[in-house]
Order: sequence, then C-alpha cells, then structure tokens
Amino acid sequence: MLSVTGLSAHYGRAHILDDVALEVGAGEVVVLLGRNGAGKSTTMKAIMGLVPPSAGSIRFLGQEIAGREPFEIARRGLGYVPEERRIFAELTVMENLEVGRRVAPPGTAPWTPERLFALFPSLGGMRDRPGGRMSGGEQQMLTIARTLMGNPRLVLLDEPSEGLAPVVVERMAKAIRALKAEGLSILLSEQNLHFARVVSDRAAIIEKGRIRWGGTIPELMAADAVREQYLSV
Repeated sequence: MLSVTGLSAHYGRAHILDDVALEVGAGEVVVLLGRNGAGKSTTMKAIMGLVPPSAGSIRFLGQEIAGREPFEIARRGLGYVPEERRIFAELTVMENLEVGRRVAPPGTAPWTPERLFALFPSLGGMRDRPGGRMSGGEQQMLTIARTLMGNPRLVLLDEPSEGLAPVVVERMAKAIRALKAEGLSILLSEQNLHFARVVSDRAAIIEKGRIRWGGTIPELMAADAVREQYLSV
C-alpha cells in the first residue's frame, strides 16, 4: 500500500529527516515509535505532502506521490489525522463529518455517519454539538471519523492516544482494531508503547530523523536493549 524509501526533509536549514524508509501492507497496522522531536510527525507530514521532501520516494498504491499537493494525495485515497486534531470548533459533529465527505471508490462500502457512530458510539449522542464543546477524547474520535468520511484506503494517525484518559485510550485501541478488521491500512505515530503493542503488527523506531530499528511487535517486546536505548524516558 505504502512504500517510503530514502526520504529526507528540511525545515529551513534544519535537516529533520534523513533516509527514512518504511512500508505498510494492505490491512496492516504499522507504528512509528520515538521520543518527542524524533521526527514522527514530520514523517507523516512529508508523506502527506505538507512538508515537501528534499529527497526520496513515496509510493502509494504503486504510484509516486512525493512532491504532490496534499489535496491530490488525499484524492488518491490517503487520509491524515493530525496530532492537533483541527476539528472545526463552530461546526457540529454532523457538519464536521460532512466537511470530510468524499465519494467512495467503486466496489467499496462507503463510510457513513451511522457506520461511524457504531464505531464511536459517544459521537452518536452529540450529533448537533459544536466541536468546541467536546472533550479532547471526543474531538480525537471526531477527527478520525471526519477522515474516514473521505473513504481512504490508508490512514496516517499522528499520536492518537496523546493527552487522553486511559479509558479513552482503550476505546481508541478498540476502534483501531475494528478499522483493521474492515481491511483499512494504518500508519500511526506513537510514544505510548502499551497502546502501540495492542493495535500494531509491526513497528519502526525513529531517532533524530533516522529509522534505527524495524520488526514485528513480538520482536520489539523481546528486544530489551532496543527499547531501553530508543524508547525509555
């Protein structure tokens, strides 16, 4: 579904990403792990075209998307849930969902508000509530639901558990597992190793803009030295 090779990116003169490589297969959940400032969010933004890559290849569904505009990448079926959520505070839940609506590809079941309310039941009870009057967890669910209204083939989830109460994190994990069961591919960035291990198939660890380790979740949990070196606080 997604293949990234040799990806580099800069903010001005600052070299943020260096030779990043990762892959996400069909129906697979891959987590990009790392400490604050390691390059996780920049990797997501570079894939989505929000940060122009200075080098490398980004292939989605077999087509090169590096250098494309974000709206073009979205139209090809790549969804993006930003760390900052960015819901429309003055719009209701239903209006936020309508903003994200996009026709589903032929032969696929479209995401509808009712399907999304089954995935996120709390949203169903606040259809007319403005986004600015929702909790952080509810806003995170709404942001994911709005992205799904675009009927993406693969979703980039940037720090979905950050700042959420443990009970909301568990609901988020359940939702991600349900999306995987629907056949959706997901690349998520995380610092929460417990959350990552219960939803992901494989992991890649990024540190100072470079991928330092990659493997399955069982391999990561068996690699004590790797976790200590790159993930401990």
